[in-house]
Amino acid sequence: AADALVAPASPQKSESTVASGAAQQNALERGVLAEPAPPAPTGEFALDGAVSAPSTSRARMPAESKLMAPQQPSTLPADQMQPQPENRDRIEDFKTNPVHAALEDPVSTFSIDVDTASYSFVRSSLKQGTLPQVDTVRVEEMINYFPYDWKGPESASTPFNSTVSVMPTPWNTHTRLMHVAIKGFDVKPTEQPKANLVFLIDVSGSMDEPDKLPLLKSAFRLLVSKLKADDTISIVTYAGDAGTVLEPTKASQKDKILSAIDNLTPGGSTAGEAGIKEAYRLAQKSFVKDGVNRVMLATDGDFNVGQSDDDDLKRLIEKERKTGVFLSVFGFGRGNLNDQMMQTIAQNGNGTAAYIDTLAEAEKVLVEDASSTLFTIAKDVKIQVEFNPNKVSEYRLIGYETRALNREDFNNDRVDAGDIGSGHSVTAIYEITPKGSGGEQIDALRYGQASVDNGGVANADEYAFVKIRYKLPNEDVSKLITTPVTSANEISSFDQASTDQRFSVAVAAFGQKLRDEDATAKFGYDKIMEIATAARGADPFGYRSEFLSLVRLASALGGNR
Repeated sequence: AADALVAPASPQKSESTVASGAAQQNALERGVLAEPAPPAPTGEFALDGAVSAPSTSRARMPAESKLMAPQQPSTLPADQMQPQPENRDRIEDFKTNPVHAALEDPVSTFSIDVDTASYSFVRSSLKQGTLPQVDTVRVEEMINYFPYDWKGPESASTPFNSTVSVMPTPWNTHTRLMHVAIKGFDVKPTEQPKANLVFLIDVSGSMDEPDKLPLLKSAFRLLVSKLKADDTISIVTYAGDAGTVLEPTKASQKDKILSAIDNLTPGGSTAGEAGIKEAYRLAQKSFVKDGVNRVMLATDGDFNVGQSDDDDLKRLIEKERKTGVFLSVFGFGRGNLNDQMMQTIAQNGNGTAAYIDTLAEAEKVLVEDASSTLFTIAKDVKIQVEFNPNKVSEYRLIGYETRALNREDFNNDRVDAGDIGSGHSVTAIYEITPKGSGGEQIDALRYGQASVDNGGVANADEYAFVKIRYKLPNEDVSKLITTPVTSANEISSFDQASTDQRFSVAVAAFGQKLRDEDATAKFGYDKIMEIATAARGADPFGYRSEFLSLVRLASALGGNR
């Protein structure tokens, strides 16, 4: 994660303290409400459909680019022209996964990803009337944003269950989708262990915007209401110097905790390193054996004082992770968001990264998904798939570009990978080209193909062999689950796939469309809408209805490219 891009978004504020009136004015200019609206009482979140004038085209971002200048507006009279606000969002630059020939490169290895930051970032961009920057779109995070009713394990002795299906591809008649669905064991609230949480809160000057510190305070108030009386909460702030606002306090003392949150005020520059060290010190002070020990970092990501290099932060987080204290990162606001830093430290802290842009999103992450956010049931979860060249000519993994692992990393228990929380759903989708389908993009090898035809391969009727390796939370030796993928896993038509499978494929298509990928170039937003609408299902919290509104916004802004 060495390269950074600048995404067009909201104005960036300096680290110096800014008067609240100016902050409110900036909010109005960006179309952001001064105070986040609470969730609708019905449980379905209201959608704001305001869109600025649509753009008719968008060029693909070159992979080697490091900076993107803010898009200039159409020409205005000189007395109406305003300087473009500086934007310092830092986004990891990555290339889309390529197509692989199964004969030459049959093995695909990656870490699972349960982060959801990308989906919220994309939603924020679209609701501001802008197509998201390509590298803010991590397709797997968009797919995994939604809860799915995948088949889970029967008991806690096996932390998760996997289901693999092979189905037709809606955007390509020559290929199929191999759909890998993982469901974590859902720990009952009465059986969940005690939690020792440290809120590490950025109160630097750049947080003085309505969609930053005020929203952050409302979000953490929601989390406090979810905790059990014997859970422990500490609060550390950082801005110039790190300070302990609240020593370890039982959640039963709710008024004391909420008062500490309400009294947070912005000001100063960001000393992230000192804050993280103090947070870990408090976490160790109240460490709960066999419990949940987690630092919850909330920031706009402007680590610009002290040890601000991503690699240094990575080493610090890795060191503390080994003590049993994990870390999750929550990003707030636009224009100064360090998505690159969030991804780096969350991935190395056995935690998750989420971007909170509304109070409704805060409720989803910290209330509805609290169990999966806080309670880890399996760590260092890796997936390795070996494709059978006798059945599969080519394959490509949709998403997970930033989670790729070397083949040998799969069996190396020292290599870190993603974690699964209680009840978590994880989905990975491969687009595969069956042998002889006529959809191959890579010329076959002259001699390699002959060796397969003459010598054959073992288990020739299998599409692939899926291996999942994981560790239990308090163990250091991994366990292995394997699943052969055969004709028994086939679904004859896409319409026969389950509602959740079809919806997840619609999200995958949308993510690829936003990334301007060749695979979905001729697959219009109207087709995505058609699939997602038919697969909306019960949708008790309105997440899927909101997705439909985002597809409509993207279509209006970019058209059916």
